Amino acid sequence: MKRLGAFATMGVGVLATAVLSPTGPVRAVGGGQGGCVAHHPAYVEDVFEVHYSSGCSGHDEPELMPVSNAPGSAQNLTWTFELPSNGPGVDVDAVGPTFWFGGPVDDSNSLFGQAYEELQFYPNAVVTTCGPNGGFVAKHRVGSWTVCSPTWSIHTTGQKPVFHEPAAFNAMLSEAGSSDAMVMHQGDQISVHFFVTAAKDGWHITVLDHDTGRQGTIVLDSKRDGPLMPAYSVQRIGNSLLWGAVHDAPAAFVWEIGHTSPFTSPSDAFCWPGEAGCYSYDEAAWAGQSPPIHIDSVTFRGGAAPTGWSVVSDYGGKAEVTDPSETGSTCSSYGGPFCIYPWFTRNQDGSFSYGVDYPTTADDFGKADQFQQTTACGGPFGPHSTYCSTPVG
Repeated sequence: MKRLGAFATMGVGVLATAVLSPTGPVRAVGGGQGGCVAHHPAYVEDVFEVHYSSGCSGHDEPELMPVSNAPGSAQNLTWTFELPSNGPGVDVDAVGPTFWFGGPVDDSNSLFGQAYEELQFYPNAVVTTCGPNGGFVAKHRVGSWTVCSPTWSIHTTGQKPVFHEPAAFNAMLSEAGSSDAMVMHQGDQISVHFFVTAAKDGWHITVLDHDTGRQGTIVLDSKRDGPLMPAYSVQRIGNSLLWGAVHDAPAAFVWEIGHTSPFTSPSDAFCWPGEAGCYSYDEAAWAGQSPPIHIDSVTFRGGAAPTGWSVVSDYGGKAEVTDPSETGSTCSSYGGPFCIYPWFTRNQDGSFSYGVDYPTTADDFGKADQFQQTTACGGPFGPHSTYCSTPVG
């Protein structure tokens, strides 16, 4: 599966615009900026390639998943974490425009009957618009964090199918009783609670800032596609997004990498390892977060803890850096500026971080080698079409 060839076939015009535009794919009046980072589908050369909506592009999605066999564990779960803080050097948004928590949902209008929810957190940004195409517009405010919730679907057009990835849903996280974005701050402890109700009116997502007491709820009820309910009940490996690129569990934490900051020029641009300014693959940029994100816990309905954890990359982890025949990497070797692949770590207190080894790191699971580098797992597109997950505890 030649991913670079797939990108060239699927519409390099969209990606080229994202990379070369002097103002970025989206700009707001009054100095705000924004972007649009869609979910990464599987790419099967000459078979399944996706055209993104205008201004949107794909990206690299390394993910961390809790594992459980408990009934309802993929429908009702709570993540608790601490927002990372800017360091004295590179700000958090430089390494990627967003991280998110999400999972697959039922959508009868989407390929294989599934769409994918991403509750996207934007660093150093106050969102003013969460667009219907899945994008966002935000004003730069250092230390502030806000949220949109795009849910990505796959639609086909034409007799010879052409695949498109529009958003089935998007909404701004607002505090109860307000239409403005709910603003959180670096270092705050946050809980994200996914749950369903008897009304089956869409997956409910409540975000609570423990430091301020503010909270808001989003309900995934699409005007076009109706209520979007979680696609699986159990949080086990193999209950994967059917059109996705990885063999994983439904609910995941992902940091979007392979994009520049929304507040640079070019803004929110797709980029590969080896490109100067592509800080997603720069060790010093990640090391500068002080402190980095800490994912403190995940609990399922009734307070049950995960039975394990697993990680996966949909670009092959280190292989994205070292094999330019498969990607657009310009690195001559692994390591050095803009030529590392960030990894998950477990901290001394049992929490997880993402980026590089930090002073609090107790286990780095082999650093970038924690991610499988070849597509050895299967799915609807064949026996070797997805990346397998790696257990890390």
